Amino acid sequence: MKIRRDIIDYLYRWKESGDRKPILLRGARQTGKTWIMREFGKEYFDYTAEFNFDKVEELNNIFEKTKDIKRILKELALFIEVPLEPGKTLIILDEIQMSEGALNSLKYFCEDAPEYHVIAAGSLLGVAIRKKKMSVPVGKVEPLKMYPVTFKEFLRISDEKSYDYINAMSKVEVLPEIILNRLKLEYKRYLICGGMPEAVTTLLANRGIQAVEDTLQGILDLYTLDFSKYVSASEIPRINALWNSLPSQLAKENRKFVYRVVKSGARAREYEDALLWLEEAGLIYRVFNISKPGLPLRAYQDISAFKVYACDCGLLRRLAKLSPEVILSDSSGYTEFKGALMENAVLQSFVNQFDGIPSYWSSGNMAEIDFILQLGVDIIPVEIKSDMRVSGKSLSVYTNKYNPSYRIRFSMNNLKENGGLLSCPIPLVDWLLKIMNVWK
Repeated sequence: MKIRRDIIDYLYRWKESGDRKPILLRGARQTGKTWIMREFGKEYFDYTAEFNFDKVEELNNIFEKTKDIKRILKELALFIEVPLEPGKTLIILDEIQMSEGALNSLKYFCEDAPEYHVIAAGSLLGVAIRKKKMSVPVGKVEPLKMYPVTFKEFLRISDEKSYDYINAMSKVEVLPEIILNRLKLEYKRYLICGGMPEAVTTLLANRGIQAVEDTLQGILDLYTLDFSKYVSASEIPRINALWNSLPSQLAKENRKFVYRVVKSGARAREYEDALLWLEEAGLIYRVFNISKPGLPLRAYQDISAFKVYACDCGLLRRLAKLSPEVILSDSSGYTEFKGALMENAVLQSFVNQFDGIPSYWSSGNMAEIDFILQLGVDIIPVEIKSDMRVSGKSLSVYTNKYNPSYRIRFSMNNLKENGGLLSCPIPLVDWLLKIMNVWK
């Protein structure tokens, strides 16, 4: 089963651009970077020339001994059966973190051979660059982030009729009950498998829940092995402990990250490198508290107060050992973590849609807004409710204090707007930009 990824459209525009640079594709392991490069080459080029620096060690020697792109291309041609023709061949440099020379060569592809289409990618690229003190040719590459499969992409395969209906919306109006109910069901299924492509295809191919669980556990086990690749032996237990503490951190009513949840007596300075490692590996997002909603939001962040979310809601669910049946049946006792899982899924969509990671706002123990978005000159508070109950005073407290022009509340209620408040079903979060364009 093939998943149509929206990033393909971005890559096509890059292909047709007259002033393109080599792409440096980053993202967490198992998000489908290698697959998308191959699929893009197969769909839009006559030939695809793939070079993997992890599998073929001799490739590294080519880039270490010369910076002459013509010579590099001539030697690369010896490793493949397809021609390296400008405009017709996609050149893939995979696992590029294994070769500093290859990483630096992207600069010379940009300057001396812009007629070639080059995409480079690597596992744990951010971690490797910092560990090996490698430099990225800034300004000479186009950075691109690969994220897990979105619910929008999931729905396009799982329920095409509902996808087409939502995609055709041209105004904010109440959804037909049949559409809303189908969206809710598919969103529950998405929360179970998450966005890792292998887990998505396993679920949509109806191979059974246990196969989905095995797939997700396999990815988690792979991540655990990765923890030992680029860190000292003393740092491995800290990364493991921090990663495994995510469900406990998010299950609290106040989801602010607390070091003592990782380990009794733990201090910030002991775990800062572990947090940074997980961030650079693309496995977590840190959402910082802001003192007030001013422009730019980053200027008002409190770097000592933050929440930590996982890169994927399916991995978080499996890490927490939360049974899929609990999500499907809405079992009693599934309360705080239900909210956490929904927040994690919404954050995934925000990171994929908007530039940067949102913030959150709190006022002592009185009120807390889950996410604060900065869209142009607008600062928009976003409240997440995991079901149809929307009681709570936090949004009112924030509104009375700052009088925002726009507010958003995600829940499992129907779509509507009322006096600057957009009430939106959580499954529509991937369409938020489109909805806001017709709402504002």
